[in-house]
Amino acid sequence: MKIMLATKNPGKIKEITKILQYPDIQLLSHKDIEIPEVEETGMTFIENALLKARSSSDITGLPSIADDSGLEVDYLNARPGVMSARYSGEHATNESNNLKLLKELKGVSFEKRSARYRCVIVFTRFKNDPFPLISMGTWEGFIAESPKGTNGFGYDPIFFLPKFKKTSAELTDEEKNSISHRAIALKGIENYFVNQHNNSDDK
Repeated sequence: MKIMLATKNPGKIKEITKILQYPDIQLLSHKDIEIPEVEETGMTFIENALLKARSSSDITGLPSIADDSGLEVDYLNARPGVMSARYSGEHATNESNNLKLLKELKGVSFEKRSARYRCVIVFTRFKNDPFPLISMGTWEGFIAESPKGTNGFGYDPIFFLPKFKKTSAELTDEEKNSISHRAIALKGIENYFVNQHNNSDDK
């Protein structure tokens, strides 16, 4: 089965293709079929992921997987949330988003810097799929006082994991892809394909 990844984010494409390696599916990206950017007008991660998956299925005629994810900081009342990618403005970059967040948390003690990554993965079989598969994952951590590490993307350089005594950006791909919010959410999608395969074998 060919499935379209409804994202142009190179970090997400890299992680999803590494994590979701099920033998019966072939993952395609915007490098294979051009897809437009979708305006993320939803108020929640689920709404935005659905918008992207349905748009991709409409344009390509293929089943689609879309990811919407972001960071919630407890001290900031769950901001940046759905605005994570655009937190520092219209032309936001990973660096500018990180700098804005660190500025807002300047002087805040470590125990009050608790945060989590959230990820929603949506799988649609076709544009108006009445039963899209929705899978979610959460990854708990804290916001560091300064960036460390060069791996990953987004807020990874300031997302500190006490268990590892490292930021997400200091983890290897293998470490991150076994425990991250995206890995957890994709597990639900993988289980769907496994169950579909097993059900077809039983017929």
